[in-house]
Amino acid sequence: MVNSIKNSTFAPYFRSLLTKYESPNNMNWKQLISNKRLGQEYRHAKRHDDRTEFKRDYDRLIFSAPFRRLQNKTQVFPLPGSIFVHNRLTHSLEVASVGMSLGNDVATQLTRRHPELQDTMFGQIGQIVSTACLAHDLGNPPFGHSGEKAIQTFFTEGPGTKLQEEVSPAFWSDITHFEGNANAFRLLTHQFCGRRPGGFVMTYSTLASIVKYPFASSAAGKKGKFGFFESERENYQRIADEMGIIRLSGPDEPLRYVRHPLVYLVEAADDICYEIMDLEDAHKLKILSFEETERLLLGFFDEMGKNRILQRIEEEQVTDPNEKVVYMRACVISLLENECVNTFIENEERLLAGTFTGSLIDNINPLPREAYKKCADLSVERIYKSKPVLDVELSGYKIMETLMQQMVRAVINPDRYYSQQLIGRVSSQYDIHAQDLETRIMAVIDYISGMTDVYALDVYQKINGISLPIV
Repeated sequence: MVNSIKNSTFAPYFRSLLTKYESPNNMNWKQLISNKRLGQEYRHAKRHDDRTEFKRDYDRLIFSAPFRRLQNKTQVFPLPGSIFVHNRLTHSLEVASVGMSLGNDVATQLTRRHPELQDTMFGQIGQIVSTACLAHDLGNPPFGHSGEKAIQTFFTEGPGTKLQEEVSPAFWSDITHFEGNANAFRLLTHQFCGRRPGGFVMTYSTLASIVKYPFASSAAGKKGKFGFFESERENYQRIADEMGIIRLSGPDEPLRYVRHPLVYLVEAADDICYEIMDLEDAHKLKILSFEETERLLLGFFDEMGKNRILQRIEEEQVTDPNEKVVYMRACVISLLENECVNTFIENEERLLAGTFTGSLIDNINPLPREAYKKCADLSVERIYKSKPVLDVELSGYKIMETLMQQMVRAVINPDRYYSQQLIGRVSSQYDIHAQDLETRIMAVIDYISGMTDVYALDVYQKINGISLPIV
């Protein structure tokens, strides 16, 4: 047992917890795939078409305002100039496409292994994974990681430090570890003003599949990752217990569960897309040369595979460097998708026992795994630390820091004239006028984290007197 988790990112506390609270009963697929809806557990709405419940989840997200706003949120590079690169929306759509393939292939293979799963909802896991992929970035604030850090450090390093004595320990832990993953679960499940109970009223399986870190913020550890705020803890607990997800924590400890197995497929789709697509974008922006990009992409294949790809490019008479990169990138994604499916199938028992550790990418065959690591290492040095990316992070941090300072000060002193002006800008869906301070602070975080990059910049300029609205 200890050996099976020794390489885990969270090994120090998972090791002891798994030993202490390991369940003799594994999770099972029939219970894990549930179309019960949060907020609609005790009634059934009338249906007027033949869509599955999981397809309804997908459609709700596609047509939602939070999903549309992803088109104006930075993925890695500055939002469009003369060369179009990925934003959060295009990234999420690509992840959803890969997630659909992963889920469908896993469903096909496992149904052969378990004939009893035929004619059950298990065959729809491609749709579940794809929908969860659409949702995985919904909670990210403007300017990505830089925006997350600005919210966190407002409370740990900025004026917000004074608030620690005025809020509960659980709430303080949530806001000082603010995390896009937990915020996505909140966005989908929280009853904001004017919204029905259960938020988007999504199915249990879809919601569980987006929770990459299924534990409370008080168990976040050094990496600061967690899956749900205290305000949504009961929602996650209800979902997890209903589906038989293994609980790791005791009754007097911070809530912790193992992952729903489909989380690994969502994570794999995200890992594949952001790492490989960032290389393509970096090539387009001339951060990486064609020769560097080609070497990295062909590094996933043995000599026979490399020669086959180069021969196909020659046969198809592809001469444009960008188009060559596109073809090689497609080959890499196909390879990684197949590798992750095989890893999932091979480790089904460990996934259902909650003892599988690391990501699927961490456990694929050595050649593609090492090639992926080379891409990741180069991305850190050449892409994520490139001047365009750093400039966005610096500007975004300052914008978010200022918005947090101004808005939190306003809800702490709501009777002041300028506070009332600022609060008046906030949409009625946020409970900015609540009686208790914690709810008002969280309303500020909801409001700011939901902004697009451009809207955050616009608000920043207006409240600082840098620009005036054009009438």
